[in-house]
Amino acid sequence: MTFYELLERVGSMGPFQYLHVTLLALPILGIANHNLMQIFTATTPVHHCRPPPNASAGPWVLPMGPNGKPEKCLRFMHLPNASLPNDTQGATEPCLDGWVYNSTRDTIVTEWDLVCNAGKLKEMAQSVFMAGILVGGPMLGELSDSCRFGRKPTLTWSYLLLAASGSGAAFSPSLTFYIIFRFLSGFSISGISQSTVILNVEWVPTRVRAISSTVIGHFYTIGQFILSGLAYAIPQWRWLQLATSVPFFVFSLLSWWVPESIRWLVLSGKFSKAVKTLQRVATFNGKKEEGKKLNVEELKFILQKDIISAKVKYGLSDLFRIPILLRVTLCLSLAWFSTGFAYYSLAMGVEEFGVNLYILQIIFGGVDIPAKLITILSISYLGRRITQAIVLLLAGGAILALIFVPPEMQLLRTSLAVFGKGCLSGSFSCLFLYTSELFPTVLRQTGLGVSNVWARVGSMLAPLVKITGEMQPFVPNIIYGTTALLGGSAAFLLPETLNKPLPETIEDMQNWQQQAKPVKQEPEAEKASQMVPLKTCGSDPS
Repeated sequence: MTFYELLERVGSMGPFQYLHVTLLALPILGIANHNLMQIFTATTPVHHCRPPPNASAGPWVLPMGPNGKPEKCLRFMHLPNASLPNDTQGATEPCLDGWVYNSTRDTIVTEWDLVCNAGKLKEMAQSVFMAGILVGGPMLGELSDSCRFGRKPTLTWSYLLLAASGSGAAFSPSLTFYIIFRFLSGFSISGISQSTVILNVEWVPTRVRAISSTVIGHFYTIGQFILSGLAYAIPQWRWLQLATSVPFFVFSLLSWWVPESIRWLVLSGKFSKAVKTLQRVATFNGKKEEGKKLNVEELKFILQKDIISAKVKYGLSDLFRIPILLRVTLCLSLAWFSTGFAYYSLAMGVEEFGVNLYILQIIFGGVDIPAKLITILSISYLGRRITQAIVLLLAGGAILALIFVPPEMQLLRTSLAVFGKGCLSGSFSCLFLYTSELFPTVLRQTGLGVSNVWARVGSMLAPLVKITGEMQPFVPNIIYGTTALLGGSAAFLLPETLNKPLPETIEDMQNWQQQAKPVKQEPEAEKASQMVPLKTCGSDPS
């Protein structure tokens, strides 16, 4: 008997699972708020140099730039006892007395003058936030797997850290403190994401995993709609930052109801607590009598296969030591990197398209719904490899097409950006499934973790690449689009997994491509192949 058969005894999909998935999904609404926060809290309004204190009365004359528009970062030098020069002559100088902003919104840009030479600091703040997600992934993942902490405490403390750091950013006295708190926010988001995925997977039956994961993913999409509404209602960036952070104090309290992973409890030697947790679930699902029949000895016998499999040691070096694993790892890493890199280039560039910021953000969020639906249909019928390659190639083509569309054609530019973001959302959906199917069970968690790191690296670098637009406006889109095309091309080098059994060992993967026909997997094998190996710890006397 496996854990999933044990789960059937206490209720595999009853009231407990519905409440469990709901409690895990609700905080994901707020994750979208923090990921995309700077779309609204760091918008750069129309601005020009502030006149010097002793400027002559009358309208302030601004020098004109090469594009025929008033300069944003230069002004005519003020000459005492002389009339102001006209817009075609006179020496210029930087904005020595600050800027005047044509905006009713209060943002970090207007508060700390993040324009002209300081404009790079705005992009750096978003990159530091993404760096927090990158650093938090392996650190909090290790705590989640460790025998001392576990999934539930990691989830609860991540909620608390996000609530505290997000609130701290709202009260930051300077940009330096703001960036530090944003880094901590990104760090905590990694713990929330990883613990949510694992606790969802380990408490629902195999047959509904895809559905429950899709439901949780759509909460992120809904969160993008909520962000637009909050930003419209709260024009002050500090209050918006606070409004999206305080709810996580409540989520940290609600998370105490979420049970710990049974497999983690067993492999950590906490057998008595595991039995009590299963009995509580059975009672909640109306199977109290079945729960009473469980005991420590039976639990050890049922999960002995899990305990034995966890003793097998595999490491990161195995991904690069074996040729077929090396090829899969490199191709998937490029696909993950290009997806994260291109996705955040569009998601964080909403204000560049000249359309109403709030409406466009709703459109950008809404496109995820049909994109994910089409992707699911495509991977189910056309296959994973062709779907992954096509969505990245289409996204790269859409980004490169933006180079040839003039700024005046706002509708066409917006349509291309929305189409590209939809393709990249589909790429994320495909990658999570495809990656988990390509790596063998003994290295599945490690492979998924390494691949996902590259998506974080891409999302961290995406804001910094925007700075290259100061040389030529089309340079960033060339970099983003070309990278997406490379990621799509790399997907063609991966093996197809449609209707194929999941590889359990490295040997299975080496023989995988030699199979002439897809092999129908037995239920027992499938359930075993879905197990995530954990480290074993010493057991307690119970």
